[in-house]
Amino acid sequence: MTTIQICALIILIAFTGLLVWAGYKMGRSYGKLEADDSQRAEFAKTIRQLKASAQFISTDHRNLARQCRQLRESQAFGSKEQRVLLDIAEHLRVAAETFSAFRTGKKLERDTRFLREQALIMAGLLQVVVQGEGV
Repeated sequence: MTTIQICALIILIAFTGLLVWAGYKMGRSYGKLEADDSQRAEFAKTIRQLKASAQFISTDHRNLARQCRQLRESQAFGSKEQRVLLDIAEHLRVAAETFSAFRTGKKLERDTRFLREQALIMAGLLQVVVQGEGV
């Protein structure tokens, strides 16, 4: 072999080594990018699932809080309060009849009849609650 052939062989070996090294580096960086992308995709999927779960739990919590509030409100009044409201309604009926006898008592009569109706509505609502507790 001549000197030129030996130099060309050394240069070809060095060039091949550099080419292999550059390919290794590029392949390794590309592999890291794909691994990062797949991890990001997994993390994004997990985050979406956790957000959906948190939203479901939040909605469930709001419903339970609303039901708890309704139960507390329904337990605040019972049959005793219902009887008091019915007594109030009866007294308002008597007052409305009394005011109807006067010429100037028409507005008072209307007001007492309205209040009586409201008391009867509340008593009816309490009756439903009291019956619901008895079941």
